[in-house]
Amino acid sequence: MPDGTGPPLPPGRRLQLPGRGTTFIREMEGPPGAPTLVLLHGLGVSADLNWFRCYDALGRRYRVIAMDHRGHGRGIRSSRPFRLADCADDVAAVADALGIDQFIPVGYSMGGPITQLVWKRHPDRVAGLVLCATSRSFTPRRASDRLLLTSLLGLSAAARVTPPQIRGQVMSRVLRGRLQSTPLGRWAAREVQRGDQAAILQAAWAVGSFDSRRWITDVDAPAAVVVTVHDQLVPAWRQLKLATAIPGATVHRVMADHGACVLAAQVFVPGLLDACASVSQRLPSTARS
Repeated sequence: MPDGTGPPLPPGRRLQLPGRGTTFIREMEGPPGAPTLVLLHGLGVSADLNWFRCYDALGRRYRVIAMDHRGHGRGIRSSRPFRLADCADDVAAVADALGIDQFIPVGYSMGGPITQLVWKRHPDRVAGLVLCATSRSFTPRRASDRLLLTSLLGLSAAARVTPPQIRGQVMSRVLRGRLQSTPLGRWAAREVQRGDQAAILQAAWAVGSFDSRRWITDVDAPAAVVVTVHDQLVPAWRQLKLATAIPGATVHRVMADHGACVLAAQVFVPGLLDACASVSQRLPSTARS
């Protein structure tokens, strides 16, 4: 980071996607001939905040692209309602812009549905899949949770008409109570504040409405599922059902909660590396290079 208050990060740049908008990516070249991973982050955060503890380990083994999703971080800004399908198409557009034929999407939490949709909408581009702390569906079981889910669209509409400076002030108050007053905490707060709160509320509704159970069994690419065993947001049983539904998917258990990618990186990163290795070892030689 230029001001020295954040973690070391790979080179990043803005990338124009014709007909879609401008997003932000980070790139690591990796070893010659290594498979390409495209890292897809979770709800409400940026690619950096989701993956900063993973960049170095992944970059030593793979070519790595990390992108901000629309409405998040420095991702595409659009007046259209947030759709996970648009995020999946953005991933394919990033690959087009970078001249990447096939890649392995690596999705964390919300990035999991996006990864699944990348395969569904662009199957010829997906060499394999890695799914972390995610599920086939997130439909709440309790009536109160379902009511909260349906209210998110109304909240997003209200956020759209709230002046940006007021939205920023409200977000700052929330973050001050949740993040420690450390350089890393302040950097994390800035990363969260980059997002469009209205789009993020729409994204939460989109994730809650996602359901791939009718078609996820058709996945024919090598897959691995990283299960966060103590997850209180996406229960482990949901993650295991996803793994069971995908033919041949391997399971890589991490003894941590949903924030494992940041708060328990010492156990998450080895599990992620095992999952990526499991997929890359099953790729045809043409996809591997």
